[in-house]
Amino acid sequence: MLMPRRTKWRKQQRGRRKGKATSGSTIAFGDYGLMATEPCWLTARQIEASRIVLAKKLRKHGKLWIRVFPDKPVSKKPLEVRMGKGKGAPEFWVAVVKPGRIIFELEGLNDAAARSVLKEASSKLPVRTRIVKREEGIHYEGI
Repeated sequence: MLMPRRTKWRKQQRGRRKGKATSGSTIAFGDYGLMATEPCWLTARQIEASRIVLAKKLRKHGKLWIRVFPDKPVSKKPLEVRMGKGKGAPEFWVAVVKPGRIIFELEGLNDAAARSVLKEASSKLPVRTRIVKREEGIHYEGI
């Protein structure tokens, strides 16, 4: 599962999911990409589930790039614990995804195959996505 080797701080505040993605909003490596159209937190498990689907479908025909990394710890208090007494321990890791962010990129497949593979991978994610092609050169402008 994806997680940072070490971080400067053990716990982080939740933050806000507003605004559009500035970095990571264009296709940089492959020919096809999966772009998020709404903000969300992608957990390491969700990214891994999508990666497994993509890896099985690609096999040796194509190349895959994962463009997000879960580097934000989400803490939780144990069940049936009273309020107060500080913040809970880090439970899992998430990647903050803003609209327009490219999540995965593919290369080495034809148009129909790439679209079907990315559609299957997007079903594992809790966010609405759109399949983008390198030639289109799409930047997120509000969908």
